[in-house]
Amino acid sequence: MKNSTLKNRTMLISGASVAGPALAYWLSRYGFEPTLVERAPAPRSGGNAIDIRGGSREVVERMGIMPAVRQALTHQRGMSFVNQEGQPQATMSVELFNGEGLVSDCEILRGDLVDILYQASKDSAEYLFNDSITALTEVADGVRVTFEKGQPRTFDLVVGADGLHSNVRALTFGPESQFMRHLGYYVSIFTTANHLHLDRWQLVYNMPGKLTGVYTAHQNTETKAMFFFASPQLQYDRHNISEQKQILARVYAGAGWEIPHLLKAMESAPDFYFDSISLIQLERWSRGRIALLGDAGYCPSPLSGQGTNLALVGAYTLAGELAAASGDHHIAFARYQDELQDYVRRQQKAASDGGKWFVPPNQAMIQLRNLNIRLLPSLPRKGHIAKAIQQQTAITLKEYQEAGGVLNE
Repeated sequence: MKNSTLKNRTMLISGASVAGPALAYWLSRYGFEPTLVERAPAPRSGGNAIDIRGGSREVVERMGIMPAVRQALTHQRGMSFVNQEGQPQATMSVELFNGEGLVSDCEILRGDLVDILYQASKDSAEYLFNDSITALTEVADGVRVTFEKGQPRTFDLVVGADGLHSNVRALTFGPESQFMRHLGYYVSIFTTANHLHLDRWQLVYNMPGKLTGVYTAHQNTETKAMFFFASPQLQYDRHNISEQKQILARVYAGAGWEIPHLLKAMESAPDFYFDSISLIQLERWSRGRIALLGDAGYCPSPLSGQGTNLALVGAYTLAGELAAASGDHHIAFARYQDELQDYVRRQQKAASDGGKWFVPPNQAMIQLRNLNIRLLPSLPRKGHIAKAIQQQTAITLKEYQEAGGVLNE
């Protein structure tokens, strides 16, 4: 049921990964008219495995896409931390913390989730692929948007859901260096063949300040290779993939285990990804008629494992507050931040604290971490640990209605 009292109906969303399509879905349900602009020529495939946890699981249920998500789950059974010879030093199964631990029972590849969200939103939202925003100018009745390829248009509101290196954030708030907090690590992920014949399993090999892992995807037909390493901030062209591959090869030169094989496979990988592990921290997530969503406004970094959770919960909350305020962005943007800022801080703190456990800086800490994992199954209070993990990602979602009390169904 459409709400005839809505103001600010037209909304441009920059970014069509997770946060953008989820926001478009909810906005359409509430009677708004979303348009998404995406630099890529189509929904982005590939990407790492992500967990549907905490509030995001409830959002997915409310969207009605959980059956599609469950059909695309990776069904990982567990993971092993191995030494240079490939011998397991510690193992963690998906059952250890009831599917809520490091190995999740609701894990999906990012590209698969992107496609599900696109299918859920494409019939009720306008998509502009292969284009991007070059300028944003607030005018009396909206935001005048200039595109790289398309004709200029005016929208009532604009939302940046365009990731860590948000274009909307740069155009509206200033250079990302003002808001990015580098956590001292870099990450690279790409797809390669399942040459180890893994069966829904993940292997992780640590060296001091470095981590390399492989895990299966798409019914074991392929694996995702992941590299994490500690480093001060590097200077490189983030659009130059060849330069990024050279950095990774240089950092891991001479390393053992399966690393030489993976670095060779990297050269032909179809979806190579490389970036810093950083937080995005702004005092306010909106300015005038422009707001930020997900990683663009409050990236918690891959170390938190909560980027997708914050994207989906943020999209649900932002759309709900806009509907509750009948489109009044002054009210809605403020309430959106009030609802989520403590939750965001909690997830970002977890990322700041977790790097040395995931990528230990020395051999002694690697051994201590592995010992702790080996002891976990015998701990008498591991149920309390599982509960603490659940509480870390838990959030009570508001029940949003249209103005006038009519819930969109």
